[in-house]
Amino acid sequence: MSKTNTFSVDVPDGQEPVPGKTDWDRLRRMTEAEAEAAALADPDAQPLSAGALSTGRFGRRVRLLRERMGLSQQAFASAFHIPVGTVRDWEQGRGTPDATARAFITLVEHDPEAARRALAA
Repeated sequence: MSKTNTFSVDVPDGQEPVPGKTDWDRLRRMTEAEAEAAALADPDAQPLSAGALSTGRFGRRVRLLRERMGLSQQAFASAFHIPVGTVRDWEQGRGTPDATARAFITLVEHDPEAARRALAA
């Protein structure tokens, strides 16, 4: 059975792989199954549970929203009446928002000015 590598390892133009850090030739020769087995054998890179993945996705969503708005964590928290520690916990995957918080963040994503107006009333 021949090995088929269905992924590639790209190094940015003009850059060489860092010597001694990664065996790029070995990596390029790995099959998908070998690469997956190697990844699963790494204790520092274990797959996330469904709950952790969900929390991480929400945190990324909040961070990207905040960055699109050009706001720091403190400014975002202040603008939308959310404790800054809660924003920080969401973004770092340490907190799981309830349904109300998820709905509110969805409103902020779609119409931040409407959320601000509602909070000012």
